[in-house]
Amino acid sequence: MRIVLAPTVTKLPEGSAGAVLVTGSHGGLYSGALALKAGIRAFVCHDAGIGAEEAGVASLLLLQRAGLAAAAVSHLSARIGDPEDMMRRGTISRPNRLAAALGVVAGMPCQAAAERLGAAPLVRADAPSFAEARGVTRPDGAVRDLVLIDSAALVDADADAGAVIVTGSHGGLVGGSPSLALRADGFAAAFNDAGIGIDRAGVGRLTALDARGIAAITVSAASARIGDARSTLRDGVISAANDTADALGAEVGLRAKAFLIELTRRRTFV
Repeated sequence: MRIVLAPTVTKLPEGSAGAVLVTGSHGGLYSGALALKAGIRAFVCHDAGIGAEEAGVASLLLLQRAGLAAAAVSHLSARIGDPEDMMRRGTISRPNRLAAALGVVAGMPCQAAAERLGAAPLVRADAPSFAEARGVTRPDGAVRDLVLIDSAALVDADADAGAVIVTGSHGGLVGGSPSLALRADGFAAAFNDAGIGIDRAGVGRLTALDARGIAAITVSAASARIGDARSTLRDGVISAANDTADALGAEVGLRAKAFLIELTRRRTFV
């Protein structure tokens, strides 16, 4: 039985096929689809605060239907984007039925759960075609692009420079690395706060982007579906902002849409 750790399910190490995967990614539908495509044995993800429409754990039901055992780690117990922390101090918030049949229960340490999931049968199933959306628009009066991407992994370093980038991704640092906070020098960026969680991990990108002069906000996981950039823009309520965003008028508790659209019309930070 092998346990493979990966900060993000969008980039898995070689040899993941057939292993129990513990990933720092949220448990949204696309994460589950990538896990199926990789041919893993069982799946442990981060619950990202569970959030609106339970989007943070939607992959558990997807994988259940495909015959794979899966469980999510509580955002209150371990940092999102950090599988080592999940294994060290994370506790399970929710298993699917197949994981429960193997003895995985809420409150169980992640390490113990991953070991139990090693007894899961290796099931081959086709991954659904959840094509992550990437769209680029120019709102009326805008001087810069509004980029909508369901995963920050879809950022284009060249094309998205200077844009307002709205993602469905969590606002945590992937693998704890500030260099991965945003792969383009955007004007501004928006993320889902994944319930904020322990060590305020769900908003970790904001400070890193402040250091680069990029305005950044998170929206509450309770207000918008994680993994869905359009929900971030349409439904999101600002839960946190870095100093650069504060200076541009971001306010916690307000709808994110008006602020983000206004930023597309800003020529400078002044």
